[in-house]
Amino acid sequence: MEEIDRQLVTLLSADGRMSFTELAKRTGLSVSAAHQRVRRLEQSGVIRGYVALSDPDQVGLPLTAFISITPFDASAPDDVPQRLEQVAAIEACHSVAGDENYILKVRVASPSALEDLLQEIRTVAGVSTRTTIVLSTPYENRPPDLRP
Repeated sequence: MEEIDRQLVTLLSADGRMSFTELAKRTGLSVSAAHQRVRRLEQSGVIRGYVALSDPDQVGLPLTAFISITPFDASAPDDVPQRLEQVAAIEACHSVAGDENYILKVRVASPSALEDLLQEIRTVAGVSTRTTIVLSTPYENRPPDLRP
């Protein structure tokens, strides 16, 4: 990736609503060149989309947890992500190396909602779980470090 593209991705990662005029100003490009490069980055899949980040507390989901999951039957097909994709409380699903197969990041309204979610995950996916509850989040959703 060219350095100018790294700059554009870094700027948009920090502020996805930055105007092409501001992007051009910060990178030394013309507005049309900045626009063309951003469109090319979108078309190639480097930039996959833009999102609004909400405050979990403000939207009624103050409890964040990481759930490590392990299938009961290691010889069964590995279709856990597909089985769980309809579960809206799961914010992220990561395949990991180690004792567990996947780690899920979830957000729920309360401890009882977490308990219900754990039961749903165990039932739908046929897995055992180990849960870590987040006490605080000093930072999250940081822009990537794209320095070469």
